[in-house]
Amino acid sequence: MATAFAREGMKVMLADIETGALDKAVDALRATGADVQGVVCDVADPDSVQGAAQASFLAFGNVHVLCNNAGVAGGGGIDPISLDDWRWVIDVNLMGVVHGLRSFLPHIRGHGEGGHIVNTASMAGMNAGLGLSPYSATKFAVVSMSEGLAAQLRPLGIGVSVLCPSYVRTRIGESGRNRPEQYGPSRQFAPDSPAAAIIAEIARRLEAGLDPASVADRVVSAIHDDQFYVFTHPGMRAEVEERFSAILAAMDAVSA
Repeated sequence: MATAFAREGMKVMLADIETGALDKAVDALRATGADVQGVVCDVADPDSVQGAAQASFLAFGNVHVLCNNAGVAGGGGIDPISLDDWRWVIDVNLMGVVHGLRSFLPHIRGHGEGGHIVNTASMAGMNAGLGLSPYSATKFAVVSMSEGLAAQLRPLGIGVSVLCPSYVRTRIGESGRNRPEQYGPSRQFAPDSPAAAIIAEIARRLEAGLDPASVADRVVSAIHDDQFYVFTHPGMRAEVEERFSAILAAMDAVSA
């Protein structure tokens, strides 16, 4: 997304919990002539997000586009999900969005120039195909938050999009690499267990998933067109069409 935004001529502030990955991304974009900076940020920490917001305002002035994109995967089934799994996934996937909105939305509203917010959810936030899962629970919550936010911000000239991808070639399957010690170690499954087989299948689907650049192009188009739901894979919208009709009617009623 940062690459796509820079190609549009936008000034970009990248935020990442991984310093090495952040520096590499910033250097790569600067090499193309992009006006980009980076800030280390843990979205689970409200103070860290507030610091990233202040760094953005100081670097570029008014911010117009906010992307709450950080996400981790962890936990599935019923008994294997620890409380630490729940807390970690909720703190990043759900509270990370809350912290982003809390730190940036007053600023966007205050400057009065309009803007757009992109919240990354998932198709797992549209159907419960993964069963009981902290990931699905948080993504359903992000979809719900975004739907309510869109209706409230539309009269203020601030657009909202909720990105609902299926499998994309990202490293989300390795998100345990950034799991802070406070949440305890990630659960290890026996190689021949059903859980290990599911994890392996998800990894295979991620590897065969969409190029992130194609997803970024759809996000840019959604911002230009003020499109709320952003889907990345053909046929996905049909799975939840009945749900959409009710939600869109409710949003129109609130903003009318």
